[in-house]
Amino acid sequence: MKSVWMAAVVMIGAVSMVGCVSQKKYEEAMVDVDSAKSELALARSQKNALEQQVRTLKDLNVKFGNEAQVAHDELERIQHGRDKERGTVEGRTKELEDRVRQLSFQNRAVRHEYEDVKRHNDTLKSLVARYQKELKDQSRSVTGALAPSGPSLSPAPAGAPTPTATKAPQPMPSSMNVNKASSGDMVLVLGLSKDVADRIVTNRPYRVKGELVAKNVVPKETFDMIKERISVSP
Repeated sequence: MKSVWMAAVVMIGAVSMVGCVSQKKYEEAMVDVDSAKSELALARSQKNALEQQVRTLKDLNVKFGNEAQVAHDELERIQHGRDKERGTVEGRTKELEDRVRQLSFQNRAVRHEYEDVKRHNDTLKSLVARYQKELKDQSRSVTGALAPSGPSLSPAPAGAPTPTATKAPQPMPSSMNVNKASSGDMVLVLGLSKDVADRIVTNRPYRVKGELVAKNVVPKETFDMIKERISVSP
């Protein structure tokens, strides 16, 4: 485009120097000038189009920059949420592990308690068997004591009064010393519950029987049922 303008200027200058030109030369010069003007207008329009594209690209660059910032902020938010969730999961996992250890400890304690109860049950069974044997032996001894001994008596004469039969003395139940008896014996002999028998053993010694009620060891109703069968003698 610059070369066209220079050619036009050179031509005009040549015309002005010569002073007179032909009509044909003049028309050609004017055509070149018009062509140069058209090219100039086209160049200006292309320049405006390029400037518009530059502005559009700048706007797109700003838009993409904003979107990139939004995406970056969203990524940081997701990472923060993931880290927080991971921390929550780890905390929950630790709580569950602690709960499992606690339950395992409780399970072992329950198992040991079961073993203790089982041994106590075996002890009670042996006590029951022993008392049954002693009762059977006492029954046999009482039966032997009631059997007749010595020479047989002659039958009484007719009309003679028949002697009244003498009853065998009934053995009096011995009192159980609550200061010395075991809780198992109290359960079997006095019919107490295991808890009550254990409380009696724990709160020893007793100076009088009434302390069982005064110390809130035995309910009054229970004490009334067993007070005739217990003692506190040393």
